[in-house]
Amino acid sequence: MARRGEKRIWAFAEASDSGGLVALMRLWIESLRVRGIAKETVEHYEWAISSFILWCHERGLTRPEEVSRPALERFQRFLFQHRTAKGRPLSFRTQYKRLAAPKYFFRWLARQGYLPHNPASDLDMPRLGRRLPRQILTAAEAEKVLAQPDLTDPIGIRDRAILETFYSTGIRRGELVRLALYDIGFEKGTLMIREGKGQKDRVVPIGERALSWVEKYLMDVRPHLVVPPDESAVFLTYMGVPFHPDGLGHEMKKYLLASGVGKEGACHIFRHTMATLMLDGGADIRYVQEMLGHSKLDTTTIYTQVTIDKLKKIHDATHPGARLRKASETEQEKEG
Repeated sequence: MARRGEKRIWAFAEASDSGGLVALMRLWIESLRVRGIAKETVEHYEWAISSFILWCHERGLTRPEEVSRPALERFQRFLFQHRTAKGRPLSFRTQYKRLAAPKYFFRWLARQGYLPHNPASDLDMPRLGRRLPRQILTAAEAEKVLAQPDLTDPIGIRDRAILETFYSTGIRRGELVRLALYDIGFEKGTLMIREGKGQKDRVVPIGERALSWVEKYLMDVRPHLVVPPDESAVFLTYMGVPFHPDGLGHEMKKYLLASGVGKEGACHIFRHTMATLMLDGGADIRYVQEMLGHSKLDTTTIYTQVTIDKLKKIHDATHPGARLRKASETEQEKEG
């Protein structure tokens, strides 16, 4: 998927020599695919490194040996000072992702012998804080979003099934896009997630309600959408092909906006919501970790910081200084 600036890279790519940045970028991207790196990750690196190379070409840097440590630091300052169309600075997380591509690219160039040393080896990356999820739905808000699809329209039934699946399982949008018919365990109430983040498979439970909507979609809608040859993808666009993750996000965002809950997001908001509501309901954090497919418990622990309602109730009930009334007054009442 071409992004802003990428077409300008391809416009002069053919004129680049075999040892130029563009030609070597293509070899690096191909090496990522050969290693089995997730498609979405490869696409991000391809876009990010294309943007970096465009920046380099605009400054007369066309070959890797011309890119020095000071040049990389100038690019880092460029990202820090950059403003979006809305006048906002790039978040440190976005800056980190944009810098990671050239950092890994030059490491690969050095290892493959295209460079005598890696100019990005000691590049100081932006520090990333542990962020709380910005948007989480309450149970009532989630139900309001789920009620938005028009159930008189087959596409509305499909979208209700998608929303229910997100809410019930918390899977990532890329994982939902890759779901195949044989990944649904109707008898056991499970989904097989193949090649999730880190290329890891896992099995997650899916609730009865979500499963019933998926079954309705498969029986009443999918047969009318599918275009031969059927590649077994569960959820299909109106064109009869599997979703692209970005397209799926766009479709789901419409329902969030239409619900009027006043929260931004699309697919991932249901992942945050599922994890938070399960912890609020008393789920062990290790079970939630398994559901989300996190390799480290620390990644899941962040959700314990947003279950504030339950923590507030416990604090009010157990802390002697939490209430406005003095503890001595309570003791006097007991004695009386």
